[in-house]
Amino acid sequence: MSHSGARDEGGWWKSSKAVGSIALSLAIVAVAERDIHRRASSEIRGSKFLWRLFSTNALGALAYFKWGRLSSPDLPSE
Repeated sequence: MSHSGARDEGGWWKSSKAVGSIALSLAIVAVAERDIHRRASSEIRGSKFLWRLFSTNALGALAYFKWGRLSSPDLPSE
Protein backbone atom coordinates (compact mmCIF):
# COMPACT_ATOMS: atom_id res chain seq x y z
CA MET A 1 0.00 0.00 0.00
CA SER A 2 1.51 3.31 -1.09
CA HIS A 3 0.59 6.82 -0.06
CA SER A 4 0.06 9.23 -2.91
CA GLY A 5 2.97 11.64 -3.31
CA ALA A 6 5.17 9.82 -0.81
CA ARG A 7 8.59 8.71 -1.97
CA ASP A 8 10.04 5.47 -0.65
CA GLU A 9 13.79 5.90 -0.93
CA GLY A 10 14.80 3.31 1.63
CA GLY A 11 14.20 5.29 4.81
CA TRP A 12 15.41 8.49 6.40
CA TRP A 13 18.54 6.84 7.85
CA LYS A 14 19.98 6.32 4.38
CA SER A 15 20.18 10.02 3.57
CA SER A 16 23.65 11.53 3.74
CA LYS A 17 22.49 14.28 6.14
CA ALA A 18 21.12 11.73 8.60
CA VAL A 19 24.27 9.62 8.44
CA GLY A 20 26.43 12.72 8.95
CA SER A 21 24.32 13.87 11.91
CA ILE A 22 24.48 10.46 13.53
CA ALA A 23 28.25 10.25 13.01
CA LEU A 24 28.74 13.73 14.48
CA SER A 25 26.58 12.89 17.50
CA LEU A 26 28.49 9.68 18.15
CA ALA A 27 31.80 11.52 17.87
CA ILE A 28 30.71 14.19 20.36
CA VAL A 29 29.57 11.53 22.83
CA ALA A 30 32.80 9.55 22.40
CA VAL A 31 34.99 12.61 23.01
CA ALA A 32 32.98 13.55 26.11
CA GLU A 33 33.17 10.02 27.52
CA ARG A 34 36.92 9.95 26.89
CA ASP A 35 37.35 13.32 28.60
CA ILE A 36 35.32 12.18 31.63
CA HIS A 37 37.40 9.00 31.84
CA ARG A 38 40.73 10.84 31.71
CA ARG A 39 39.91 13.68 34.12
CA ALA A 40 40.32 13.42 37.86
CA SER A 41 37.12 13.65 39.88
CA SER A 42 38.37 16.94 41.31
CA GLU A 43 38.32 18.48 37.80
CA ILE A 44 34.67 17.61 37.18
CA ARG A 45 31.70 19.46 38.64
CA GLY A 46 29.56 16.82 40.31
CA SER A 47 29.68 13.06 39.95
CA LYS A 48 31.62 11.41 37.13
CA PHE A 49 28.96 8.67 37.06
CA LEU A 50 26.14 11.17 36.58
CA TRP A 51 28.01 13.02 33.84
CA ARG A 52 28.66 9.68 32.08
CA LEU A 53 24.96 8.90 32.29
CA PHE A 54 23.93 12.37 31.19
CA SER A 55 26.36 12.49 28.25
CA THR A 56 25.01 9.42 26.48
CA ASN A 57 23.58 11.75 23.84
CA ALA A 58 25.09 14.71 22.03
CA LEU A 59 23.10 17.34 23.93
CA GLY A 60 24.21 15.96 27.29
CA ALA A 61 27.81 15.69 26.07
CA LEU A 62 27.79 19.32 24.96
CA ALA A 63 26.34 20.29 28.36
CA TYR A 64 29.24 18.44 29.99
CA PHE A 65 31.76 20.45 27.96
CA LYS A 66 29.99 23.69 28.88
CA TRP A 67 29.23 23.13 32.58
CA GLY A 68 30.72 19.83 33.76
CA ARG A 69 34.43 20.59 33.62
CA LEU A 70 35.97 22.75 36.32
CA SER A 71 39.24 23.39 34.51
CA SER A 72 40.80 22.67 31.17
CA PRO A 73 44.48 21.77 31.63
CA ASP A 74 45.20 21.73 27.88
CA LEU A 75 43.80 25.18 27.11
CA PRO A 76 44.75 28.53 28.60
CA SER A 77 42.07 29.88 30.92
CA GLU A 78 40.10 32.90 29.76
